[in-house]
Amino acid sequence: MAQQAQTRQVDEAQRTPPARGLAQGWCALSLLHNRIESHIERALQAAHDLSVREFSVLDVLSKQHDGPGGHLRMHQVADAVVLSQSATTRLVTRLEDRGLLSRYLCPDDRRGIYTDVTPEGNALLAAARPTHGTALREALQEAAERAELAPLVRAVESLETAE
Repeated sequence: MAQQAQTRQVDEAQRTPPARGLAQGWCALSLLHNRIESHIERALQAAHDLSVREFSVLDVLSKQHDGPGGHLRMHQVADAVVLSQSATTRLVTRLEDRGLLSRYLCPDDRRGIYTDVTPEGNALLAAARPTHGTALREALQEAAERAELAPLVRAVESLETAE
């Protein structure tokens, strides 16, 4: 019995990378994310007066449809753009004030509020998509030149071809 437990511990230790390696990997992933997001943020702000988060909300909401489950509630939008529900509500309010989104009551549940992208919001999103794509490619190219980020860039790029 003791031999089995010892063998199990050795097997587990061989499968589990050292915590230091995990921490370094996480730091590299965080660095890549921050570099990409900053690059895209600058490009979207300069060309369209739009933040990355605003772009993300418009993009998520533009994919809604009228079929069952086709409209997102605020907590679903918050999850999709990785913001708190209160931060998402404030962001949606700002976009609504700019005429890019509109809200209406859910026809099935009067407590629910849906948000739709307005024609102006769709036009801005369409104009911003190429900027977003170009900035993403530029940021990935720059990151690929750094040895610690190159494997992560290859992993991200492999996801594009997997679609």
